[in-house]
Amino acid sequence: MEKLAALMMIFLLAMPMGHCSIEGPEEVDEWFHKLPHAKEKVTKLHFFFHDRFAGKNVSAVRVAHASSTAKSPTAFGLVFIMDDPLTEGLKPTTKELGRAQGLYAFSGREELSLLMAMNLVFTSGEYNGSTLTVLGRNPAVPHREMPIIGGSGVFRLARGIASAQLREFNTTTGNALIEYNVVVIHY
Repeated sequence: MEKLAALMMIFLLAMPMGHCSIEGPEEVDEWFHKLPHAKEKVTKLHFFFHDRFAGKNVSAVRVAHASSTAKSPTAFGLVFIMDDPLTEGLKPTTKELGRAQGLYAFSGREELSLLMAMNLVFTSGEYNGSTLTVLGRNPAVPHREMPIIGGSGVFRLARGIASAQLREFNTTTGNALIEYNVVVIHY
């Protein structure tokens, strides 16, 4: 508990000095005041999501499971927390654009599917400090779509779709490389 309290104190003290620029309430109010005159924008993003369970730089960890999960053919009840890098290219050594932070849970009893709840946190470039929120079903099919339900920073009032396609999967480690194409409507 002491470690958790210390981490929370660091988080609260570091908030104003983080790597992203967060506007104060006055700037947000001014933005909302101008909103009726704003035009919608469409932004298309492309990146690679590196989900690593083993090896160097593990980015997804198992945090919970049901007592029946081990017997389930679909891993029903298994939950992971992730902080996965988002990169420009296929290789994990290419430029990091941000992080996918959140959780996913194996939610299908009869078929393999996940519930995804994650923030795409952009940490470089023109979207630095902005986020997109993905919440939805991620079925076990080659190409999947998940809804964008919100965002912050550049992506305030975002809505859209995140299309994902598995590019690589290591059956021994569970490490995966997923290509994302995102289309977002925002102001």
